[in-house]
Amino acid sequence: MVKFEVGKHVRPAKRLGQALGVWLLLAAPAWAFSDLQFRVQGGSEELRTALERASLIRQAQAQNVVDPLEVFSTARAEYGRLIGVFYEQGYYAPQISVRVDGREAADISPLDPPAQVREIVVELVPGPAFEFGRAQIAPLAQGTVLPEGFAPGAPARSTAIREATGTAIDQWRAQGHAKAEPTGQAITANHPARALDVAITLTPGPRLTFGALRPDGQQAVRPERIVEIAGLPTGEVFDPEQIDRAAQRLRATGTFSSVALREAEAANADGSLDIAANVVEAPPRRIGAGIEYDTERGGKLSGFWLHRNFLGGAERFRIEGMVDGLAARAGGLDYSLGIEFSRPATFTPDTTLTFELLAETEKEPDFEARRVRADVKLVHRFSDDLSFSGGLGVLAERADFGPALGIRRDYRLLLLPFDATYDRRDDERNPRSGYYLNASLTPFYGTGATGAGARGTADARGYYPVGERVVLAGRAQLGAVYGPGLFATPRDFLFYSGGGGSVRGQPYRSLGVTTGGVFSGGKGFASTTLELRMQATDTIGLAAFADAGYVSAGTFTGASAWHAGAGIGIRYDTVIGPLRLDVGFPVRGTTGRGAQLYLGIGQAF
Repeated sequence: MVKFEVGKHVRPAKRLGQALGVWLLLAAPAWAFSDLQFRVQGGSEELRTALERASLIRQAQAQNVVDPLEVFSTARAEYGRLIGVFYEQGYYAPQISVRVDGREAADISPLDPPAQVREIVVELVPGPAFEFGRAQIAPLAQGTVLPEGFAPGAPARSTAIREATGTAIDQWRAQGHAKAEPTGQAITANHPARALDVAITLTPGPRLTFGALRPDGQQAVRPERIVEIAGLPTGEVFDPEQIDRAAQRLRATGTFSSVALREAEAANADGSLDIAANVVEAPPRRIGAGIEYDTERGGKLSGFWLHRNFLGGAERFRIEGMVDGLAARAGGLDYSLGIEFSRPATFTPDTTLTFELLAETEKEPDFEARRVRADVKLVHRFSDDLSFSGGLGVLAERADFGPALGIRRDYRLLLLPFDATYDRRDDERNPRSGYYLNASLTPFYGTGATGAGARGTADARGYYPVGERVVLAGRAQLGAVYGPGLFATPRDFLFYSGGGGSVRGQPYRSLGVTTGGVFSGGKGFASTTLELRMQATDTIGLAAFADAGYVSAGTFTGASAWHAGAGIGIRYDTVIGPLRLDVGFPVRGTTGRGAQLYLGIGQAF
């Protein structure tokens, strides 16, 4: 066993000489220790691996630490690091020796460090593994189930003690005892029996309710709006999950760069507990731009301006513009301008009120259209994964189509858009596991020849990791329009296949239907995509994909056709998501025109 000596008296003259020695050492050339011997006598393979990974000396050697004073300091810190690993593995009588050029590091005075370090020898004797003899935590909240690893006869790992204590405290807090804490412990190592007796005493404290939420750190956001958005249930029984949800609501606004909710040190006289909301506001304004390229459709430029706190209540106001069809091989230039305003915590803390206005033009090979759409919606988040929206909208569209664009139709519709999303992806920009489900239904009533009907869509995506570097991704899409005939349906409601959003390798919107000599989108749509993604290096990824799409004139009835494409791609990871380059080729159908190139940011889906 290593012995530590502290409090040794040093005469003033000697102390001055040692200080000068340290100064000369720092000014001297650096020397690296060239030999490290790390020996573990006995113990399990798991213990050996844990000790080697935790060793500060090993880390210093791997990092090419050369300064002898730094090496010596690391050697002295090695004892504390390794004893913690022994306790975590259930060994309570280890022997640890760290010798620096034959001298025990703990016996070398920090004021007289070695000028050079040539060799370090770490010798470890674990001793016997201990088991829990007595494992007790009391009192426990009703329904508390302690971890299986904290029980008589189980390996006496210190981590098991911490985990069990944390579980017991969490259960008390979940039942309203916010100030529950351990107030006593008796931990005894019985060496002859190789047993560790543990008795932890908890003090639950009184059952508390939520007091006031007290914002702090805000500058432009009104404090009362922070309270509304957080939605902390003042007066109800304390629940730590409610604190987490309140913090998540504040973060979800995007108005704050930092959110931290902290409980008051002491409860109020009425048994309530105030919560401090420490926030740091993000820069209120943000601008951004995007670029995409499709061989058939050409280039697409987009940009936006965003204000995160438009009216002082964490409202978001966004203006976005887009120009599409630059140097397109089919169609012409398209323009769009969109305005969106959203107000969080409207009616309930989890409900957002949204206003959207969109004006756009489209010039496609089979039609030209100008449209304006306005929507007002309520978006409610039931959980981190599930959200639902519903509202009211109006759509006005003028479309020219038919032989030589000789047919003109005006569409005026009242809309009732509904949308539900369930998102369990691990990463929205570059998912490796989980799934995503979205469904929308928009009943509509149109004046004139349009009549009444409904448009529905479904989008399902799944991601399955195969090992460390391979992901199998799949996607299925469905779309349908019920009610009006093909020519009485707004062009924006019809479905096409082909391009980056459906079937790569086939030209953009190349698959539709021909009815009465007029080519257009269809009222029925389906597509499938299968993609294999492999991470070749830390920043470079490869992909292989196969896509197929189907369009029908009626709602999966009448004239129909399908096509398919396949190809390969490369990804380059960046802080904003992977840069994507795909090359697709037609493999089935009559719409192919050779290789298609796709460039964008983020995975294809």
